[in-house]
Amino acid sequence: MDVPTALKRVGIAVVAVIAAFLGYQHVPDLPDLLDQLDDATGTSSQTTDAPQAGPLPIAPEDTGAHYDRDDWPHWTYQGEGCDMRDRILIEQGRSVRQGDDCAITDGTWLSSYDGATVTDPSELDIDHIVPLAEVMRSGRIVDGRRVGPRDWTKEERERYANDPKGLIAVTAATNRAKGDQDPAHWLPERDQCGYVRHWVEVKHRYKLSADQDEAEAIANVLDNCPSDQRE
Repeated sequence: MDVPTALKRVGIAVVAVIAAFLGYQHVPDLPDLLDQLDDATGTSSQTTDAPQAGPLPIAPEDTGAHYDRDDWPHWTYQGEGCDMRDRILIEQGRSVRQGDDCAITDGTWLSSYDGATVTDPSELDIDHIVPLAEVMRSGRIVDGRRVGPRDWTKEERERYANDPKGLIAVTAATNRAKGDQDPAHWLPERDQCGYVRHWVEVKHRYKLSADQDEAEAIANVLDNCPSDQRE
């Protein structure tokens, strides 16, 4: 067995023990753990799935990064006629029924942004918690240069755009009101603590930065959350 492989196996066991000790409800899956451990053995990784805490790195928005929604392919095919939109609707709804080719015909969904109960799936959008355009603007600065999304491959952009950990079914009206705004400019009517925590988790997962106004808005929300909902 080569050394990197041995290190990965030991690392997986260590992370699993730590996760159990700290009481994390989500244990990282193997591919994401291998991504994470690749960093420690000298290769690059886009994401980390270990629970993250603490502030995000601060950097001005990367306004020089070109954004085109067509460069972020979604929704990817998931099998059995379903794409990622279908998968999110199925996982986040109650009593969801499907027709031919995974067509969602019925169900009930709670839109966490506004508290609306929805029974018509056509009234729902699948929102990227951290919008695609915001991701593109959120490259970190390392040794004086931008790193991150502006250098992602098409496959990496597709991975982000279809990552269920960063997707949520909400009413189309609230999703479109949000647009590509960060928490300094838009917050949901309900569960702002949960929304901001989810935002921070996604940014940590993809090693993204926050601009100063965004970081202050995040801190202001979390400072007013119950202690068990703070990072």
